[in-house]
Amino acid sequence: MKNLAGLMKQAQQMQQNMQEMQSRLEAMDIRGEAGAGLVKVTLSGKGEMKGIEIDPKLIDPSDAEMLQDLILAAHRDAKSRLEAVAAEEMQKVTGGISLPPGMKLPF
Repeated sequence: MKNLAGLMKQAQQMQQNMQEMQSRLEAMDIRGEAGAGLVKVTLSGKGEMKGIEIDPKLIDPSDAEMLQDLILAAHRDAKSRLEAVAAEEMQKVTGGISLPPGMKLPF
């Protein structure tokens, strides 16, 4: 029974650590860039887009497609940076134990 009590205590501690990590992630803003920084996208720690910055020299009505592509690229960059930060935080919480394949954070 002693091992079971210790295991339960560890599980509770890990759950608390996970909640703290999620709170830290939710408070973060992650920025991605494209076009050498001419387009910047900011995401919340939950992956919600919070802002877009576009250098005025890119705003050319005859070339909207390039701007659209840069916005998408900046969003992908921000999303991949967010995923990297989340994975790093998860490693801290789990002590290096990886999550099973397909299991992700709840956001």
